[in-house]
Amino acid sequence: MKKTSRTRLVTGGAVVAALALGGFGGYSASATGENTAAAPSAASAAADAKNKNTTRSTHLTIEAATKAAQATLDAAEKENQRVSVAVVDRNGNALVTLRGDGAGPQSYESAEKKAFTAVSWNAPTSVLAGRLAQAPHLKDIPGTLFLAGGAPVTAKGAPIAGIGVAGAPSGDLDEKFAQAGVAALGK
Repeated sequence: MKKTSRTRLVTGGAVVAALALGGFGGYSASATGENTAAAPSAASAAADAKNKNTTRSTHLTIEAATKAAQATLDAAEKENQRVSVAVVDRNGNALVTLRGDGAGPQSYESAEKKAFTAVSWNAPTSVLAGRLAQAPHLKDIPGTLFLAGGAPVTAKGAPIAGIGVAGAPSGDLDEKFAQAGVAALGK
C-alpha cells in the first residue's frame, strides 16, 4: 500500500493526539497527588464566575433533607398514619427515605416517585394529577406518579428538592404530611 502525504498527515495527527491525551491523563492523575496546590488561584475563580457556559445550583443538605423527612413522618404519626417519606434532589436522586413503622411495601417506591414528580414540575402532585385530563400522556413519563402526596421544595423560586409521601388512606393526607416537611425547612 502506497502512503500519500495525506495518509502520513492523518496518521501523524492521530499519533500526536494520542500522545497529547496520554500526557493529559498523566497530568490529570498527578494533579490529584499530594504535592499539588489544593486551592485554585483567584484568577481562575474569577474566570469561573464569569464563564457563561456553566451554572451553579442550590442543593438541599442531607441535614435539611433528614429534618424535613422526620418532620413529615412525625406529622403522619400524630394522626396514626403509617407512611413512607422520600426526599429527592433536583435530579430525582433520593437524599433520604424513611419507611414508617407498619407502612405498606408499595409506599416506599411511591413516595420517591411522588417526590420526583413534584420537583420535576415544581408543583404539588395533587395539582399535577388534575392536569392528566388535558394531557393523559404525562402519566407515561418514567419515574413519575401523578397522585397527591408530593410537594416541591424551592429556593429563590426554583425547585431544589421534592418531598413525597405514600401510605395514608388518601392522597390529600399524604400531601398534607409532605407540606409539613416543607414547612419544617422554613423554621
